[in-house]
Amino acid sequence: MRVVSGIQPTGNLHLGNYLGAIRNWVRMQDEMDADSECLFFLADLHAISMSHEPAELRRATLEMAAALVACGIDPDRSILFNQAQVPQHAELQWLLNGTARMGWLNRMTQWKDKAGKNREGASAALFTYPVLQAADVLLYQATHVPVGEDQKQHLELARDIAQKFNNDFATEDAPVFTLPDPYIPEDAARIMSLRDGTKKMSKSDPSDMSRINLTDTTDEMAQKVKKAKTDPEPLPSELAGLEGRAEALNLVTIFAALAGSNPQAVLAEYGGQGFGQFKPALAELLVSVLEPIRDRFVALKDDRESLDAILARGASQARELAGPTLDQAYTALGLVR
Repeated sequence: MRVVSGIQPTGNLHLGNYLGAIRNWVRMQDEMDADSECLFFLADLHAISMSHEPAELRRATLEMAAALVACGIDPDRSILFNQAQVPQHAELQWLLNGTARMGWLNRMTQWKDKAGKNREGASAALFTYPVLQAADVLLYQATHVPVGEDQKQHLELARDIAQKFNNDFATEDAPVFTLPDPYIPEDAARIMSLRDGTKKMSKSDPSDMSRINLTDTTDEMAQKVKKAKTDPEPLPSELAGLEGRAEALNLVTIFAALAGSNPQAVLAEYGGQGFGQFKPALAELLVSVLEPIRDRFVALKDDRESLDAILARGASQARELAGPTLDQAYTALGLVR
C-alpha cells in the first residue's frame, strides 16, 4: 500500500484542514505496516497556477511544512517534501499532456469555478492543473489517495489518464501506471464556516471569525467559538432534530470530531442544553486539542535549518521513488534519453 496526498501552501492551516484531512494523514501514517509508505507533499507547483507573490509562496511553503510536522506528520515515518524539489512531477505532467484530452479538462468543476467568466485570461497552468495532479500520484504508483468530495473528480481523471496511457503505450501484463483507488475515511469531518454553516471553512474567507486557525491563541479560539453563529433553540437529543439547523450541526460535528466521537453521542450528552452551556464546553475541548499543536508549530516555524533539512531529505527519497516510473513512461512513448 502506498498513499500519496498533497496540500497547497496557501497560508496557515485551519481547523477544517486538520479535521478533514491532516488528522487522517497522521492516522494513516501511524497505522502503516513495514511494507507500506505514505508520501505527503506541499503542492507549490500547483500554487503558481494562480497569481502569487514569490516571497509569500516560499514563506508559506516552509510554514506549511512546520504545521504538518506540528500536527503529527513524522518525517522519519512518512516522506514529506515540496514538489519543486522533485522535477519528475513536472516532467511526467508534460508526458501525460499527450494523453489527457481537452474535453476531459473542460469538464473539470474546479477549472470552471476558478477561471469563472474570464477563461481567456486564466493561466494554462490552471487549465492543466488536473494533469499535474494525475502526475503527482501516478509518479509514485500510488495505490490509495485520500480525497474529499471536491477532489473525487480529479482522481477519476487521473485514473482515466492512467488507463488510456496503459492501453495506448503498454501491455495488459506490464502496465506503466497503477490505477489509484480513493481513500475516504469514514470519520472524515466536513467542517463548515463559523459564520455560515452552509459554506466550508476556508482560509480564503475574508472574515477571520469564520475559521479557527491552528495559529490562533487560546483566547482567540475561545472568542471565535463564543461568537460563532447559532440559533435560539436548544440542542435536540436526536440527530434528526438538527435538520435545517446548519450552524448547530456544524458545532456538534466539530465537537464530535475533536472528541473522537459522533454527533449522536454528543447530542445524547448535551441534548436539551442551550448554546450558552455547549459553547464553553466546545471551546475547552478545542483548546485542549489544538494548543499543543500550536505550541509545536510556533517553536518550529522559524527553525529554517530544520525545515530545509526535512524537505530536502523527503525530496531525495521522493526523487528516488519517482525515477523508475518516469523512465518507464519515457520508454513507453518511444522517447530517446
